[in-house]
Amino acid sequence: MVSDLDKVFNRQIRAQKKSAIREVLKLTQRPDIISFAGGLPSPESFPVEHLRKIVCNIFDSEDAYLALQYGTTEGDQRLRELLVERYRQQGLEIDTGNLMITTASQQALDLLPKVFIDPGDKIICGLPSYLGGISAFGFYGAKMEGVKLDNYGMRSDLLEDKLKKMKAFGEKPKFIYTIPDFQNPAGITMPESRRQEIIDIARKHDVLIVEDSPYRELRFEGNPQKMIFAMDNTGQVISLGTFSKILAPGFRIGWVIAHEEIIDKLVTAKQTADLCTSPFVQKIAAKYLETGIFEKHLETIKNMYRDKRDTMLSALKEHMPAGVTWTEPEGGLFLFLTLPEYMDAEKLFMQAIEEKVAFVLGNVFYCDGSGRNTMRLNFSFASREMNIEGVKRLAKAIRKNIK
Repeated sequence: MVSDLDKVFNRQIRAQKKSAIREVLKLTQRPDIISFAGGLPSPESFPVEHLRKIVCNIFDSEDAYLALQYGTTEGDQRLRELLVERYRQQGLEIDTGNLMITTASQQALDLLPKVFIDPGDKIICGLPSYLGGISAFGFYGAKMEGVKLDNYGMRSDLLEDKLKKMKAFGEKPKFIYTIPDFQNPAGITMPESRRQEIIDIARKHDVLIVEDSPYRELRFEGNPQKMIFAMDNTGQVISLGTFSKILAPGFRIGWVIAHEEIIDKLVTAKQTADLCTSPFVQKIAAKYLETGIFEKHLETIKNMYRDKRDTMLSALKEHMPAGVTWTEPEGGLFLFLTLPEYMDAEKLFMQAIEEKVAFVLGNVFYCDGSGRNTMRLNFSFASREMNIEGVKRLAKAIRKNIK
């Protein structure tokens, strides 16, 4: 071992902290703790038997050797064709040249700053916003500029003000990062009117938009809103998708939809990372889509998660003390809870662990370190009974701190 290993590591890795959520999850592995901390799909949602048959069929076909061989960096051609067709039905004017498969959408979040960010470059994200995105962008030296959300997503008036101020100082962000559908962590959905405002502002200031959409398919109620990409269709928007929440996170399959020139650069960046996403699991995913089972199973998942969301919302209304508020998402996996301003969720966390319930601190989703009186709750993983019991335990911990 070298005498001072810390000097061997580069500046980025020395400055990088471990994922706050991943570290929290280590504390919640005890079987007696009810965890609302992870962004985990329910194991009941995994179509195990269907996938078992598909795997067997692949090994019994000529695709077996292709599935076990290296694949193209862009991804399995058939899977890309199937995804493109689904997105065309949603109004996206794309072909396979606009879509690249990634090793889950987290790789896409890593590739974007790898392609676009030089140390010190700025991007704009929501307050709050997805921690995985914030961490990936920060690792490559990006500086985050936060814009507050309201009940309709990123506030367009504050975004306009932010961009004007940046322009006055000779600055321009590389992109605007937004999660318009069932936002992580807030759970809110951006209506089409707000999406159009964001597009208009981005065009005015000549800035790319990154539309992260891992939960879009998980809508339980209300009307689907058009994708930002579909509303733009000029190449100014980059959209990210994934099978992690609607098929199986273990597959690690995601994708990027973008202008061909952007896809070309992302392919180059991906080639230095993993050469290609597993051809084997891509073949499985493609066959799964071809069978028509996916759409039917998606309805089953949505019904399951709707029930769990309703259960948690009912429990919150029944057991939470006055002064505590929360969002009521129309889909997705999360809701966001806000404590009275004088309370600190970090101090509350260990008390909650003593009550054998866990959550994710809300402040980790704020690039400016605010949000200390907030927390994210996941309702998809725990059973209905555990959702109720977990809320009771959390409410008990919160009551101890109410003034």
